Amino acid sequence: MFQFAGIRDFDWAMFLLVLVICAVGVLQIFSATHATVFQDAWWKQMIYIVAGIFLMLIMTAMDYHALMQRVYPLYITSVVLLVAVLVVGKRAWGSTRWLPLPGGVHLQVSEFAKIVIVLLVARFLIEIRTDVLQLRDLLKVGAIIVLPMALIAKEPDLGTSLTYIPILGVGVFLAGMQWRYWAAIAVIAVVILPIAFTSLQPYQKARIVSFLDPERDPKGTGYQLIQSKIAVGAGGTWGKGVTHGSQTQLRFLPVPHTDFIFSAFAEEHGFVGVMFVLILYFALLMQIVHNAQTAPDRAGLFICMGVGALLLFHILVNVGMVVGRMPVTGIPLPLMSYGGSSIWSTFLMLGLVNSVRVRRFVN
Repeated sequence: MFQFAGIRDFDWAMFLLVLVICAVGVLQIFSATHATVFQDAWWKQMIYIVAGIFLMLIMTAMDYHALMQRVYPLYITSVVLLVAVLVVGKRAWGSTRWLPLPGGVHLQVSEFAKIVIVLLVARFLIEIRTDVLQLRDLLKVGAIIVLPMALIAKEPDLGTSLTYIPILGVGVFLAGMQWRYWAAIAVIAVVILPIAFTSLQPYQKARIVSFLDPERDPKGTGYQLIQSKIAVGAGGTWGKGVTHGSQTQLRFLPVPHTDFIFSAFAEEHGFVGVMFVLILYFALLMQIVHNAQTAPDRAGLFICMGVGALLLFHILVNVGMVVGRMPVTGIPLPLMSYGGSSIWSTFLMLGLVNSVRVRRFVN
């Protein structure tokens, strides 16, 4: 199961991009939490990153084929742990998302379940052995991911549950799903959305309403979005400098080291800094796509593209959220937002991509 194909095949370009993005994140966490009760968050983030690097190396050394052979037990384990979160999980910020472990560690199981879903979708699609995906196949794989999505939405964490959809979407697209099925899904979604809205939690409805009209409740549900847009606009071309962002340092911007870290970064580093980070993310995604193109088999292709689709969804939603183009959700910005579970799961997924890469020439 463990077989490192050689250090020369390791994706050093991807690794360097990851380290630079992480370094930018640590700098911004330091600035955003300066002189607050969270002022030690930056060095904790560094510990998370170092641990994440080790996890990435371990995942790289593991043969992704062996992981796919064990994916069904991993799936069952994930579902059991998600149920355990609902039963004995730690409740914070109105949600029960973290599973308490010995030593004061709290894991967000839903973050690690993403890795299992990537492997599960890949295994299911390669076992079909057809160039055209049938409706029954789509329903089967859809039913498999609906269960963990429902458990995560129950926490409630609708944002994280929705991150599973791009993994499935890119998988069935590459597997050859016919356009008539895409059209049917689009029609069904349009019909279901109004019904689904009525079943949302009150705070979730408020977020959607505030996204459409934040000025309707500027001191309540629209406060986060309004302050975020002010912070982004205040950055101008070059930004106000580290620890000098008024919205961030005067605590108008909520949670500037987690969900709204991009707002704080835009205020302090301006348009130039924002473009620099977005270019880094683009280069990272293109490197993942390159690894998908050079994958030794269809399984490797599905894995790399699943990881790439997931990271792209995170980036688009988080960045779109802070500039008022997406509803406010709890989806973190990969490798930049503070949090151990998010960092570790991202490094594990990138290690999975590397596992595919280092086996390009392995028979």
